Amino acid sequence: MSSVVETITDLVMPILEEQHFELVEVEFVKEGKNWFLRVFIDKEGGIDIEECAFVSEKLSEKLDQADPDPIPQAYFLEVSSPGAERPLKKEEDYQNALGQYIHVSLYQNVDGQKQYDGYLKELDKEQLTLTVKIKTRTKDITFDRSNIAKARLAIEF
Repeated sequence: MSSVVETITDLVMPILEEQHFELVEVEFVKEGKNWFLRVFIDKEGGIDIEECAFVSEKLSEKLDQADPDPIPQAYFLEVSSPGAERPLKKEEDYQNALGQYIHVSLYQNVDGQKQYDGYLKELDKEQLTLTVKIKTRTKDITFDRSNIAKARLAIEF
C-alpha cells in the first residue's frame, strides 16, 4: 500500500467511524495528466450524495491542515459510493456476497479462462466456489483464493 493511501486511510477513518460509515477503498491514481484521490465509502442501506459531500468536506479540511502535506502535487478528491459493482476486498465483503452474483478475475487460467461471473456458492479461507452458467447448464467451479486478482459484485444480464 502506498504511503499516500495509508496516510489518507488514517485521516479519514475517524470521520467515518464517527458517522458509522465503512471505508471500502482508497486509491491514488494518475489518469492522463491528472491525479485522483478516490475514497469509496458505504453504510448499511447505502450511502447518499450528502453523506459523501460531508466526508469530502471533513477530509479536505484535514488534508489542508496536514503538515507535511501528504500529497504535494495537484489532485482531484472524489468521495463516493462503491456503486452496484462494489469491489470485494475484505473477508467481510466476501461473506456478505455469499449467494450473490459476482465477477472474478484470476491471475492464472482455470478451464481456459481468467474471468468468471456467477453466484458465490461457498467460501472458506483457501477457496471459493462459483455457480456459473455455461450455455444452457450450470456448473460449480472452485477457485483458489490466492489465484484471485480482483473480485466484485456484478449485475446479471
